[in-house]
Amino acid sequence: MMAAMMAAGPASADALKDEIAATGRLRVAIAISPAGGAFWSTKTEQGGYAGVPVDLGKVMAAQLGVPVEYVAYQNSGQITDSAGKGNWDVTFLPKDPERENKMSFGPIYEVADATYIVKAGSPVTNFAMLDQPGIKVAAVNNTTTMRGAVAHLKNAKVTGYQTYDEIFGLLGSGEVDAFALSRDQLNAMAKKIPGTRVLDETFKQTVTAVAVPLNHPQSLAFAAKFMTDATTDGTLRKAYDNNGLKDTPIRTQTR
Repeated sequence: MMAAMMAAGPASADALKDEIAATGRLRVAIAISPAGGAFWSTKTEQGGYAGVPVDLGKVMAAQLGVPVEYVAYQNSGQITDSAGKGNWDVTFLPKDPERENKMSFGPIYEVADATYIVKAGSPVTNFAMLDQPGIKVAAVNNTTTMRGAVAHLKNAKVTGYQTYDEIFGLLGSGEVDAFALSRDQLNAMAKKIPGTRVLDETFKQTVTAVAVPLNHPQSLAFAAKFMTDATTDGTLRKAYDNNGLKDTPIRTQTR
């Protein structure tokens, strides 16, 4: 029996690698933006990448015993659209019912409150004032936050843009009235664009989780265990601390 167990171990490990790292590398899909937080990653001056998903992907690849490769996208919607194309093996991104039709999710590792930031000089101080005809609200295209804003606002117009940077410029120039995103990221943005205001109310809680392409059961089981362990053994906390989130608590449950 012992010999059989020993033989099964390497065979099982090889089967997992064949599924989750078929190219010989663990390809981690990341979205690039200066927004920060537990989902977005950034480019470094050395030509690499930094971010919570970057750190998690590196540790995951090390556990598998394979090199890590980062596959960069402009936003989470692009990662979702490529889920069935064999371009990546694992990712860490906001979860919603629409995405669950395109990829398989493991445990949640971040819960964020979504709200709006309004442009400098805006008289808007609450959701009721924001949700008026003629108000232009920006969101990153095809994201959970954009879908939440579209459902939330009945009168204001929500328009999707490909990148955070584009919306940052539009808000700074006053070409859009507001931007929908997570509160922590908007608070950081408010410091960079004087006169802007982050509204106090919350219209949605966005949850971020590890995910793999559909029909990858061994990959999902491995990724789920990895995130469960990372949440308790300090790996996730270290990733937060390394990426400007030392004061951000780890939240895995919605209210």
